[in-house]
Amino acid sequence: MLNGVMHSLRRKPPFAGLPGQQVKHVGMAYFRRRGNLPALILVGMIVAFAMVMYGEDIKSLADHQIIVRRKTEEYFSPEVLVDRPLPGNESQLDAEEGKEKKEAVALQELPITVDGTAADDDLDPTTSTVPETCDLSTGEWVYDDVNYPLYQEEQCEFLSSQVACLKNGRKENAYQKWRWQPKDCTLPRYMRKNPFNNQPIDDRQQFYGIRFDAKLLLERLRGKRLMFVGDSLNRNQWESMVCMAQLAIPPGKKKGHRQRDGSRISFVAEEYNATVEFYWAPFLVESNSDDPRIHSIRERIIKPESIEKHAVHWKGVDFLVFNTYIWWMNTLDMKVLKTSATNWTEHEEVARPRAYERVLKTWSDWLDHNVDPTRTAVFFMSMSPLHFRSSDWGNPEGVKCAKETTPLRNMTGIFVGTDMRMFEQAKRAARSTARVPVTFVDITTMSEFRKDAHTSVYTTRQGAVMTPEQQADPAVYADCLHWCVPGLPDVWNQILYAKIISRGGAAASS
Repeated sequence: MLNGVMHSLRRKPPFAGLPGQQVKHVGMAYFRRRGNLPALILVGMIVAFAMVMYGEDIKSLADHQIIVRRKTEEYFSPEVLVDRPLPGNESQLDAEEGKEKKEAVALQELPITVDGTAADDDLDPTTSTVPETCDLSTGEWVYDDVNYPLYQEEQCEFLSSQVACLKNGRKENAYQKWRWQPKDCTLPRYMRKNPFNNQPIDDRQQFYGIRFDAKLLLERLRGKRLMFVGDSLNRNQWESMVCMAQLAIPPGKKKGHRQRDGSRISFVAEEYNATVEFYWAPFLVESNSDDPRIHSIRERIIKPESIEKHAVHWKGVDFLVFNTYIWWMNTLDMKVLKTSATNWTEHEEVARPRAYERVLKTWSDWLDHNVDPTRTAVFFMSMSPLHFRSSDWGNPEGVKCAKETTPLRNMTGIFVGTDMRMFEQAKRAARSTARVPVTFVDITTMSEFRKDAHTSVYTTRQGAVMTPEQQADPAVYADCLHWCVPGLPDVWNQILYAKIISRGGAAASS
């Protein structure tokens, strides 16, 4: 026990304290860190880039049918994904008052060091750690308006309007305030002093950043590169990570830029010589949809054994975070370029699981032959689920994920369409590498609860915020694929952060 300095929240029932009830809040002393005015030209460039990538991705999904396997045995009828956007959010929290009771929690005392030295002098040398045996993917969502959100939309000058839901008209913000509580353990905790008076943060401020310390992350990334590789869901997570990391960077010391080919976009923390990047490769391997600006292609064709076109950009990266899923869900069979093909018209139909297996084999082989396991840490994010059929969770009168404001209480007997065959294939592929360890990060289980956290109609369409008429027609326009930020992707990143901070060896001491 740390003399009562660190406390945990009294766990509340999953639906306690929701807005609209008589919620007790911690008072006006809530510690809000505000960012300065953005560099308008730079931000405009990044936002435009994101609009193109998200918009084209969503538009292309509108032209296809997503087909999934129910209980891995039978397919339900195809469901058309409509052109869906991403939000822009910046709304103020309601006035808060009252105090939150907390229980003390015993923490394991460990020195926090980065590469053998103190991470920084305002970090208390005490933390709790996650046992290796802890399964972070199983647990429950606990409403927590004391510690969440980790940041406000207006604090993130690099956030694209497509994923900022409050800015685009969402009135309630409860979706930002859910904490993932693993079943048998908890996420790491770190104690930081108040940067304004060098005193330990107390009351509501005490927990600001306690489960995510941006300075500690950036120290681990000092002189290094963290790259997300994959589709728009990995881009969704990348935006979240940028928002979380940039809180520790003084104004004028951060910048973002897009590579000339348009496939890579980078956030740079100059003070740390650290970059957080996203690289567009929706299938990981080469395909006819690789141009992020022009990938709205009806017939998507892949080259399962051809990865070098993309992978050349991954070499030498210190932390690689991969995903690939949603672009596979348009058809039962994938169009695969023939080995002897001279152009994209020469292809054949291959069952989706078989094509996915071939791609993952190409990916894992590339890792073993090209990645130095003493330098690079590799992660694979599992499937991000969809919530397009409200009848799946017992709400036949609902319209997709529109107007959903709370997570599911439990998933017993509920199936939202995630292809668990592909989940298991990815999990096996992560374990199949001979030389390079791959950490499989299961975000699927926790995310299937979160029907409330999608961008829905609080997003943009073809670069513009949805009109009132479009927002009134969620059956056509609701995006139940991507997620609001701040929101669920922040929790994915807390788990990724815990794994990055706790690991030794690769990317930790290079």
